[in-house]
Amino acid sequence: MPEKKKEKGKAPETKEEKKKTAEKAAPEAPVAPAAPAEEEKVEEKVEEKKKEKKKVEKKKKKEKSIYRLYKIENDKLTRLQPFCERCGQGYFMADHGNRYTCGHCGFTKYKHMTTNA
Repeated sequence: MPEKKKEKGKAPETKEEKKKTAEKAAPEAPVAPAAPAEEEKVEEKVEEKKKEKKKVEKKKKKEKSIYRLYKIENDKLTRLQPFCERCGQGYFMADHGNRYTCGHCGFTKYKHMTTNA
């Protein structure tokens, strides 16, 4: 195939121009319309599939509220979780069963395990 020489000062072809040249080079063959009965069957199958799909309800997440971090006893506030030793006041540590972890700095403090002997 002969190479096309680029002319100086001519802008490269745009997408639209490329489409037009491609259409001229290879015209599309006419597509025969499908039988009406086949179209109805296809549409019915699509509708049935849509009906079969059930919407799965997502679990609602619990809101993180400040009232879960404190407890009121005799008109006094008591903290339910400790503050982080590195970050200081205001940064509560998360309770993970056997340890407390700070979400801000990543500090981990292990709980003391008691053994019954």
